[in-house]
Amino acid sequence: MSDKVIKIALLDMYNGEPNQGMRCIIDIINRFTPVVTFKVFDVRGKCELPQIDKYDIYISSGGPGNPLIGDGDWDTKYYEFIDALNKWNTDKPTKKHVLFICHSFQMACKHFGLAEITKRNDTSFGVMTIHKTKEGLDDPLFEGLSDPFYAIDSRDYQVVQPKLSVFAKKGAKIISLEKIRDYVQYERAIMAVRFTDYFVGTQFHPEADPVSFITHLRNKEAKNKIRAMKGKKKFRNMLEDLLDDDKIYRTNETLIPNFLRIAINDLIKTKKIMSN
Repeated sequence: MSDKVIKIALLDMYNGEPNQGMRCIIDIINRFTPVVTFKVFDVRGKCELPQIDKYDIYISSGGPGNPLIGDGDWDTKYYEFIDALNKWNTDKPTKKHVLFICHSFQMACKHFGLAEITKRNDTSFGVMTIHKTKEGLDDPLFEGLSDPFYAIDSRDYQVVQPKLSVFAKKGAKIISLEKIRDYVQYERAIMAVRFTDYFVGTQFHPEADPVSFITHLRNKEAKNKIRAMKGKKKFRNMLEDLLDDDKIYRTNETLIPNFLRIAINDLIKTKKIMSN
């Protein structure tokens, strides 16, 4: 770690598509300057991955498409990279903290063999309630968030059927689940996992901010598509939720900042111990 700044690597999984999510992540990181600097790596588009010893914190973004399918190149190297980060944390005193979001979260759950990834019957999109599990109530990632809390969800796939024996063996924990749907028989999807003390991931988009989302809705085609998907009443309710300070604003201002503060404090503490 540099004596002056903490370096963050942003792993872009959007495959060259317009990327509001990464813009939102960068906006949050900029709240921590001048303590941190960052660089974006185009994982899926250009197969770019950082040198592990050059960066301290990693955020792997969401992205479109099937998380079970890669091109045999970028996805293989991405999984090898995750394994290398994990090995670093086993071998080295200074740990690498990683946050996996949405598409990256699904890939991580697959890679660690924790659950099944399946296609949903329909797209989940909009403002959703996220429920903490017993383990999630005490997880520092969620400190300052109510139970349930609210987040933007956007996915065609889901993480389900947890392999509890694998969770136990690896010391991983399910820390949040999707809303209870009494009117359907579907299993509740896993919405966040604490993989290790240093690896954590969310199915939802903690980076999303209401302004970006509402800007997206100004596109007539996008607005009509969402309205057709949700119906007029749910669409209006979603707009009201977006403007509620205790919902998406709160998650945007809390979750990734929690992750960064935890990682930064751990890095500073470790550095002090090693310098004594």
